[in-house]
Amino acid sequence: MALGIQAYVVALLWSTLLASRSWAQYLKDNTETSMIKYSIINLNGEQVTLSWNAAQLFSDRNVTMFYRFDEHESKQCPQYILDQGYHTGCHFKTEGEDLYIFIKDTAGKEPLYFDEQKISMFFKPNPPENVTFQWAEDKLTVQCNPPQQPHCFMFELQYKSTLNQEWKSTKGRCCKIEDDGFDPGKCYSFRLRLERLEICNTIAYFSEWGAETHWKNGSSKDSCDMEAESKAIILLTSVMAMILVAFALLMGVCRLERIRRIIMPAIPDPKHIYSDLFRDHNGNFQDWIFKTDNVFVQPKVEYEEEECIIEEQEKEDTQTEKMEAQEKIP
Repeated sequence: MALGIQAYVVALLWSTLLASRSWAQYLKDNTETSMIKYSIINLNGEQVTLSWNAAQLFSDRNVTMFYRFDEHESKQCPQYILDQGYHTGCHFKTEGEDLYIFIKDTAGKEPLYFDEQKISMFFKPNPPENVTFQWAEDKLTVQCNPPQQPHCFMFELQYKSTLNQEWKSTKGRCCKIEDDGFDPGKCYSFRLRLERLEICNTIAYFSEWGAETHWKNGSSKDSCDMEAESKAIILLTSVMAMILVAFALLMGVCRLERIRRIIMPAIPDPKHIYSDLFRDHNGNFQDWIFKTDNVFVQPKVEYEEEECIIEEQEKEDTQTEKMEAQEKIP
């Protein structure tokens, strides 16, 4: 009886061991692959991106993915990553610590792979937040808000100047960096990021670089782009030069017009003088002379000049007559 119970217990343990063996081993039995190579990114503990090489692992089929966190219910992937129509990954929200991954066939029935991971071991941080710069002559102190578990992070600062366009890096424990040797007269560009260390992660993940900031003489600048400033100066100079050239041309045209009028006075077009002779008087020259004053303008000027001459002669004759009369008086 005791031997029978022992045999039953051994058989039960063996069957349990077979049933609980890794799904990775199950995959190996079918596809001769010990495990699926995939990547997991837990972005700031909020969003998970899981991806795999579909062309290499599942070249003859499309697959579906299910997942669950902790003791929650399983869910199918809400947003697949597609490559030429094949599922190569999935985006879903972070909802716990223990992540269980199920990869199945297209119908979602035949299991192809199973794995479980601690999602916190794939943490990728966001760029540093609330970054402050403090200047003391050539010394710079940079700080940011510390994330949770600051001992798991490194703080990296990169900078370059207008005269040296290669990025230089300096690192420090989160979340403060001090560096010196900066020239206050130069304009510097800075960018920062966080690194999740392997002591807290399966893989060391870097955050994306934060937005670049620009500083000169301890003051924030919009840009250190000398080319942009040069373009603005060139544009302003060009506009001023065009205005001056236009003004010079206008002055030149005015002077040329005055010189032309002095050298070559305007000659009236006779067709305009006699146009009404044929339009209003049907070519009747006598009628046209009688009704128009045009032909008498020049004779009037000549007549006035002659009258001036006659008046002077009359005065001279009168004076001569008076002198002769006085001589005759005894």
